[in-house]
Amino acid sequence: MVNNGEMIMLTLSGPETYYDYHGRGFGTQYLLCEKFAEKVGVSLRVEVCKDTAELISRLRNGDGDLVAFQLPKTRRDIIYCGVGVDSAKTQWAVREDSRELADTLNRWFKPELIAEVRREEDFALSTRSITRRVYSPMLNRSGGVISHYDVYFRRYAPLCRWDWRLLAAQCYQESTFDPQARSWAGACGLMQIMPGTANHLGLPQSQLFEPEANIAAACKYIAELRQHFRDVRNPMEQTLFVLAAYNGGSFHIRDAMALARKYGRNPYSWADVREFVLKLSTPAYYSDAVVKHGYMRGSETVGYVDRIRMRWAQYRGVAGGDVSMGGMSVGATPKKAKRRNRFQI
Repeated sequence: MVNNGEMIMLTLSGPETYYDYHGRGFGTQYLLCEKFAEKVGVSLRVEVCKDTAELISRLRNGDGDLVAFQLPKTRRDIIYCGVGVDSAKTQWAVREDSRELADTLNRWFKPELIAEVRREEDFALSTRSITRRVYSPMLNRSGGVISHYDVYFRRYAPLCRWDWRLLAAQCYQESTFDPQARSWAGACGLMQIMPGTANHLGLPQSQLFEPEANIAAACKYIAELRQHFRDVRNPMEQTLFVLAAYNGGSFHIRDAMALARKYGRNPYSWADVREFVLKLSTPAYYSDAVVKHGYMRGSETVGYVDRIRMRWAQYRGVAGGDVSMGGMSVGATPKKAKRRNRFQI
């Protein structure tokens, strides 16, 4: 039925079809296809197309095994099967020579599966699915102690040339300082590092929940993201882009930058780009020709950046440590920061 133990799903990007969220696939059509793949014992690979014409063309050319998208039942050169919406007369499709796959899909699909995967998706995207203990955002305000892990933030912040208090603010947003935190997507530890990212960074799986190793790996990853966004020259702006990429993926942020450029905005200003991060949840924008990676849950990423910025300001007000961030000096307290004479020697 499917060659080499792999089923290739062709679909379009969108909240109801398929999107990548923290390294995990979502979307009703994708989740249904994932369930089917598990049922028949094969792995699933997703190929995202630009439009329905490309879906049909790639299916007929053998680039995929099935179209997991609600196609109107108007063609005679494909077999409509599996997941469908009777009221709209739409259904998934396979090639004419894939009758066995079509029959298997038809036997497997039950309408109640749609509600089931939507419930699972809603739960996965809610905070209820994150296993973590919630700690205070400030351990000792009068003493200027943010967390039990301040020594590690101070030690490894130079790896990415960030203010250690910014790392602490990000860590609280990621895990509320719980070293055993685990998300539905498999992100682990204080800085919520994905297993795949850990492999890339050389962090053994056995050390994902060790505070020092987790923070050190996160700083290494942040340094990589800073290098990726080196074209954002302003250090503070670059910091905001890196935070957004840490949460939403650098590829989505690049898409938002491309949209900003197309619409005459500044692609290196977070204030301009954040608008298009939000718009990447709208079909007119995530289907734009300049967008390469489709739909994004942009409101979460924008909120993530905003909350870290606010907490960072609070931490700078109570915890000392004048540091340099990529050429930008960050003082102890925002209110007391003085404008430096750039000609001073």
